[in-house]
Amino acid sequence: MDIERKLEILTEGAKYDVACTSSGSSRQGVPGSIGNTVACGLCHSFAADGRCISLLKILMSNSCINDCKYCGCRSSKDIPRATMSPEELADLTISFYKRNYIEGLFLSSGIIKNADYTTELMCRCIDLLRNKYRFNGYIHAKAIPGTSPALITKLGMLIDRMSVNIELPSESSLNLLAPQKSKEAVFLPMKQIRNSIDNGKNELAIYRHAKPFAPAGQSTQMIIGASPETDFQIVRLSEGLYKKYKLRRVFYSAYIPIGDNKLLPTVGAPLLREHRLYQADWLLRYYGFRSDEILSEKNPSLDVYLDPKCNWAMRNLHLFPIEVNTADYETLLRIPGVGVTSARRIVAARRVAYLDFEGLKRLGIVLKRAQYFITCKGRMQKGVFLNESFIYNNLVADYRKNPLKLDDCRQLSLFDTNIPMLGAKSAVKEFITDAG
Repeated sequence: MDIERKLEILTEGAKYDVACTSSGSSRQGVPGSIGNTVACGLCHSFAADGRCISLLKILMSNSCINDCKYCGCRSSKDIPRATMSPEELADLTISFYKRNYIEGLFLSSGIIKNADYTTELMCRCIDLLRNKYRFNGYIHAKAIPGTSPALITKLGMLIDRMSVNIELPSESSLNLLAPQKSKEAVFLPMKQIRNSIDNGKNELAIYRHAKPFAPAGQSTQMIIGASPETDFQIVRLSEGLYKKYKLRRVFYSAYIPIGDNKLLPTVGAPLLREHRLYQADWLLRYYGFRSDEILSEKNPSLDVYLDPKCNWAMRNLHLFPIEVNTADYETLLRIPGVGVTSARRIVAARRVAYLDFEGLKRLGIVLKRAQYFITCKGRMQKGVFLNESFIYNNLVADYRKNPLKLDDCRQLSLFDTNIPMLGAKSAVKEFITDAG
């Protein structure tokens, strides 16, 4: 099989893994090396100005010994199979990088033979990039559950970020849909990665030139909607993962039906549910919320029309309105529509003068939601009342008239003819010509 066909198969197989985003680490270029990595911008997406900022998101192999019911690469699925050698993948990555098609690599794989054998192949590929080609750019790799601790350590010393996908939000669902995996096989490498990152930071504090372990941290992914767990169970699990394993991110992937297994839903999970979970996750990480504040066993589902912070505020109207001229920073962050930047602006501006609603607008504070929950100098916005039905009807009016539509997010294909700017297919041919 030629490399062009392998690339087509293996990038297609990688598209279901959403656990990649901005790099989270910075490293300047060094003499004798090519590439660098910065703390933002290295993601497989389009920037606000239309630029394509991309990682080469690819599998080492889409062959797999496991038969996870939700996976597009499961052993029982009849699909074309391909495996790249470490040399092929390293050469291809560096060729794409030199042509400015990519800025880094996101590498995962199906399990060939066993977890250790597959991880050895991944380590060889990344070692070639780092040491033969002197590639100093961003690399994110997947740690395969069941891999030996020595290989986890070896992989972590070569890359920027590592992820171990938890896949399903409960042990019972994992046993049902992925019987060859176990909870322990997922959490053991997570624990090792956490400890190795902490040890690396301690060594760096003592030895200036100590090599860090996965400096951009670790992440994980959960599939939403393939199993019956509620939003409350998912958010509570994410909170536990952040606290116990110090994860940088938990990614949520709306389930896409693949095949017709009777254990799986026939309809995919709504993207709006995925979107609301990301909003709830944001409250956990940056706004000081606890999972039991966002949801509960009595109210286990996120509201379709209201974002999680608005939903919380509606259930706790006794805490409002909040006076923006006297509330502390943490309280300001609880106001719907007020983010970290807005809260900081308010705290800084009120040192000079009392703020009114016009003053908030001049600061760039968006009052569309915030106006229902705040007072300025003891007064609410004209025509606004602290009444549950009044606030709810006004907040959801736009959604009811124009239901929120989230476009289907998919991995940008290297072979998408609608995006000629990449020219990646021709790049493969150039690469083959150069190699020949």
